[in-house]
Amino acid sequence: MDKKTAVIIGAGPAGLTAAYELLTKTDIKPVIYEMSNKIGGISKTVDFKGNKIDIGGHRFFSKSQRVMQWWQDILPLQGKPSKDDIILRRKIQFSTKINAPDPEKTDKVMLIRNRLSRIFFLGKFFDYPLSLNFNTFSNLDLFRIIKIGLSYIKIRLYPIKKEKSLEDFFINRFGKELYLLFFKDYTEKVWGIPCNKISPEWGAQRIKGLSITKAIFHGLNTPFSKNRSISQKNTETSLIQQFMYPKLGPGQLWDEVAGIIKRKGGKIYLKHKVIGLKYKNNKIVESRIKDQATGKVKTQKGDYFFSTMPVKDLIQGLGEQVPQEVQEVAKGLKYRDFITVGLLLKKLKIKNKTKIKTINNIIPDNWIYIQERKVNLARLQIFNNWSPYLLKDENKVLLGLEYICNKGDEIWSKTDKGLSQFAIAELSKIGFIEKDDVIDSIIIRMPKTYPAYFGTYDRFHIIRNFTDNFENLFLVGRNGMHRYNNSDHSMLTAMVAIDNIIKDVKSKENIWEVNTEETYNEET
Repeated sequence: MDKKTAVIIGAGPAGLTAAYELLTKTDIKPVIYEMSNKIGGISKTVDFKGNKIDIGGHRFFSKSQRVMQWWQDILPLQGKPSKDDIILRRKIQFSTKINAPDPEKTDKVMLIRNRLSRIFFLGKFFDYPLSLNFNTFSNLDLFRIIKIGLSYIKIRLYPIKKEKSLEDFFINRFGKELYLLFFKDYTEKVWGIPCNKISPEWGAQRIKGLSITKAIFHGLNTPFSKNRSISQKNTETSLIQQFMYPKLGPGQLWDEVAGIIKRKGGKIYLKHKVIGLKYKNNKIVESRIKDQATGKVKTQKGDYFFSTMPVKDLIQGLGEQVPQEVQEVAKGLKYRDFITVGLLLKKLKIKNKTKIKTINNIIPDNWIYIQERKVNLARLQIFNNWSPYLLKDENKVLLGLEYICNKGDEIWSKTDKGLSQFAIAELSKIGFIEKDDVIDSIIIRMPKTYPAYFGTYDRFHIIRNFTDNFENLFLVGRNGMHRYNNSDHSMLTAMVAIDNIIKDVKSKENIWEVNTEETYNEET
């Protein structure tokens, strides 16, 4: 009897996890079709003249021990100090396993990194997530502090009973004044529309574990916190102090996974776009794939189909026989697009005023949320602090400037040169760099990075009801489910789907439940 085949659309974390799980737990043969020329999706690592850029930043930490162990099975935790650990004489709780890898001798290793993210606002640094501690209060004037306190007391006494928007969600948890000061402008910079037009479900997925009470507790507790374990089981995900990180960036892990898949007999085809799916009764029977290098179109039959492609494209690919209402909802789904401007510099202008030691004393942040209203820049990554091995020369500084926009708008439409000049000017404007210190730049554009919680999203259940009826079709991952999942949640959706196949579970309910109870994971 021939082995069964699974057709997997997309080679991001969800697609690669599905293929890996199939090969290690079943006799089903996976065939992956990826439309780009590189695996990893937004978790890929981009080479930049000997340096490596992590698109969006990926902290390898999850509340799911299954995912945490999965990562470590691919790249084991470091057992010896890394380059910057040695230089800074930094104490890290290394793996105690026999033959745990030495980052200075092998690339196949997961580093243990300290986490620091901050907000840059009013020309000052605030904790991220916001902590109501001495630093925060010293950055604000007394009048603002009183208004924040009074508005929070008011909302606790008279909460919004039915949250109809993301604005309601924020106000119920932080009060109106804190919402207006720290949440409104940045969120609207990310999504491009007012918070009162966005579904509260975004907040429910991303920050439901946080509140002003926890912000106060965190601010008081942080100086005394001693939890240095990598599992940090009793810590809110957004408050963790450490995370794992592949030595050469997230793409390294997915390259390793892709290699395992190929060695075990799975197939991965790059620059192959799935342009159509044929179905009969309640099953998908074949897919149509276009080789983007040659233009040739072929068909691929399958017993199971896993889709990580944007839901809008999936429904379009199913053809005109799809019910009209489902087509209408799919056409109305919205996305936000993402641009990373990579900058290589001689040095930073902004000074490190913390007590955290870094190489060349650069600011110690992994990333910084830029909430200054005078610039379009949303977030800034400092790759030196993710892994020293991302840089060809550790005495240089490698930054990632993140812009969230819509394909075709003013920012997206700039030429690469124009966008680099624009980004350099913005970063100079807020005092982070001197323009003359820029050595080189690169532009990385990623369409449909953020599935949006507006447009026709409030009717998404119509699509879900339609697709769930196909016994052998599994929607997994961020774009596959049109949900703002992080890589660990995307992986879990694939894992649960494979579990269902093994156990002959027909319902897709448990796949959709992934990330309804998990807490926030700070990542693009």
